[in-house]
Amino acid sequence: MFYRLLSVVRRQRTGRGWQNWSSGRSGASAAEAHSVALPAQAQVVICGGGIMGTSVAYHLSKMGWKDIVLLEQGRLAAGSTRFCAGILSTARHLTIEQKMADYSNKLYHQLEQETGIQTDLETLEILKLVNCPETFTPDMRCIMGESPSVQGYFVLAGMNSAGLSFGGGAGRYLAEWMVHGYPSENTWELDLKRFGALQSSRTFLRHRVMEVMPLLYDLKVPRWDFQTGRQLRTSPLYDRLDAQGARWMEKHGFERPKYFVPPDKDLLALEQSKTFYKPDWFDIVESEVKCCKEAVCVIDMSSFTKFEITSTGDQALEVLQYLFSNDLDVPVGHIVHTGMLNQGGGYENDCSIARLGKRSFFMISPTDQQVHCWAWLKKHMPEDSNLLLEDVTWKYTALNLIGPRAVDVLSELSYAPMTPDHFPSLFCKEMSVGYANGIRVMSMTHTGEPGFMLYIPIEYALHVYNEVMSVGQKYGIRNAGYYALRSLRIEKFFAFWGQDLNTLTTPLECGRESRVKLEKGMDFIGRDALLQQKQNGVYKRLTMFILDDHDTDLDLWPWWGEPIYRNGQYAGKTTSSAYSYTLERHVCLGFVHNFSEDTGEEQVVTTDFINRGEYEIDIAGHRFQAKAKLYPVTSLFTHKRRKDDVELSDLHGK
Repeated sequence: MFYRLLSVVRRQRTGRGWQNWSSGRSGASAAEAHSVALPAQAQVVICGGGIMGTSVAYHLSKMGWKDIVLLEQGRLAAGSTRFCAGILSTARHLTIEQKMADYSNKLYHQLEQETGIQTDLETLEILKLVNCPETFTPDMRCIMGESPSVQGYFVLAGMNSAGLSFGGGAGRYLAEWMVHGYPSENTWELDLKRFGALQSSRTFLRHRVMEVMPLLYDLKVPRWDFQTGRQLRTSPLYDRLDAQGARWMEKHGFERPKYFVPPDKDLLALEQSKTFYKPDWFDIVESEVKCCKEAVCVIDMSSFTKFEITSTGDQALEVLQYLFSNDLDVPVGHIVHTGMLNQGGGYENDCSIARLGKRSFFMISPTDQQVHCWAWLKKHMPEDSNLLLEDVTWKYTALNLIGPRAVDVLSELSYAPMTPDHFPSLFCKEMSVGYANGIRVMSMTHTGEPGFMLYIPIEYALHVYNEVMSVGQKYGIRNAGYYALRSLRIEKFFAFWGQDLNTLTTPLECGRESRVKLEKGMDFIGRDALLQQKQNGVYKRLTMFILDDHDTDLDLWPWWGEPIYRNGQYAGKTTSSAYSYTLERHVCLGFVHNFSEDTGEEQVVTTDFINRGEYEIDIAGHRFQAKAKLYPVTSLFTHKRRKDDVELSDLHGK
C-alpha cells in the first residue's frame, strides 16, 4: 500500500445502544493508538475509513497515486461497515449495481491472495443483532461523483445498507473518475448530479426515507412512483390538469402527467393496478396516441430544462461551437438538434438549441439534466463577464401541440400563417397567442409528429392553455401525457438521453451522424474520438426491434433491460420499449454488439452485420422473434412512397 493512514483518535464516550457495543469492541485498539500530525498537503484527502474510503484509497494506489491521506476519527471500519458482514447479494435492480457487486465479490477473494488474510465470505454467521445508524437516499441508489459546485470534491455515500456489496466496485469507479476524469462504466443512475437542492429539505428526506426503507426489498413493478415528497415542483397548469383526470409521475421533483383518466373509468382500480403484463391504462393511452395522429393533443412539458446563453460579442457562439457537435452558426430563428459530448465522444447531454439572436441562444434539455448540464457548461465555459448563462427553467411553461390540426389551432390564435412555407420545420418565432405576447413557438414536437412547442412566460400559461383548448374543441383537441409521448417517440426511433443515450454512447453508434459536423471549421469536445471511431468502426449499434410473435394481451411485456439474441447468441440488452399503436406491435430499442464466439471480445458492428442476423428478445426467460431495423418503419414507408411517386411521374411523363 502506498497511501498514508492517519488515525485521528478521540477518547470513546460512554453512550447507549450500538455506541456502547462499539466502545467495548474497539476501545483497546483506540487507547493504544496515538495521534499523528496532519501533513501540510496531499494529492488527495479521503474522509472516512469505512469500506468506501478504504476502497477508494486502495484503487487510487493501484492506479499510481501515492500521496493519499485517509482520515478516520476512530478505527478503520468502525462505523456501519462492521455491521454489514455477509450482505453480499449480487442480485440488483440496476445493471451498474450488479457490476459493482460482482466486482466487489471477486475483489474480496483477491484480497486474500494480496494480504494473506482470509475474508471467509462463505463462512460468515450472525453474532449479534445491532440497531445502528445507516444512510439512505431519496431513490434507493447510492451517491457517487464530483460535486457540481466544488471542483475536485468527490462524494461516495448513501449505500442503503449495501455498502459491503458495492464497496469494491463503487471505490473502483470513483477512483477512475478522480484519476481519468470519468469512470469506465455508465454511472449516471448513481451520479450525485441527478439530485438538486430541492432534495435536500429535511422534511422531504425524513418522509422519503421512511418510504424508502420498506421498498428496498419490495418487488418493483414497471413505472411505479414514490408517494412521498410529491407536488414539490409543478406547472402553473397542475390544478387545471389534475381536475381533468391527470395521473402523475415525478422526475427530478417535477410532476408530469402520465395520461388522463376519462370520467367513465374506475380511477381507484386504475391506480392500484400493478403488473408486468398489459396495463389497465392501455386503452387510455391508445386514444391519446390516436388523437395525436389524427387531430391535436396538448402535453404539458414544462419540466424540460431550459437555459439561455447570451453575450455582448461572439463569445456565446464560439463557446457553444466548442461544446456541441453540431454546427450552431445558423441563421436566427433556426433550431439545431445536437449532442454535448465528452472527450470520448459520448453524450453528456442531448438537446435542442434555438438561435434567438446573433448573440443569444435558447437551450432545451431533458428534465434530469438541470444540475448535470449546468455543471458541465460552467466547468468548460471561460470566466468572461461578457458571457452569461442563465437557468430559465422556471420562467417558461412548455406546451406541446401534437397532431395535424395543431397548425389550425395556432393559426386562429396567432393570426399568422403557420403553414410549412411560412413556418418551416425546426424554426422558432416569438409571437402572440391569444392576448399573450412573447410566446416562443417552435416547429418541433420531440415525437416526429407534426406540431409545435410553445414556451410561454409563466404568467401567461393559464390564459394560453385556455385559449388553445377553447379554439381546439372544433378540431377534436384533448390532453395527453408522457406515456403517449413515449409510444410516439419509440416507434419513430427517437432515442432519449438517460435511457438510450449516455456518456459512453457516441452519435455514430446510434445513427446520429447528421447531428455531427466534423468539418464545421473549428474543434469541439469529442471530435478526435469521433474521427477515430469513424475510421475504425463502431462496436455497438442502436437498433429498433419489432416483436413478431408476442401476444400483447397474454404475454409478459418488455419494459427495458431485456437480453437481445442474434442467431442464438447474446448480443446486448434493450434500453427502452413501448407498444406502438400504429404498428400494433411492441417496439424495443437496444444496442447490438458483436461478441467473438471464441474470446468474447467485442468486434466491429456493421450495417451488414445487423441486417443479416435473426433476432430474439428474451422476456422473463421466453424468447420472442423480432425484426431488426436501423431506421424507423415510417421512414421506410415514406421512402417507398416517394420512390413509387417518382416512378409514377416518370411513367406519366412518358
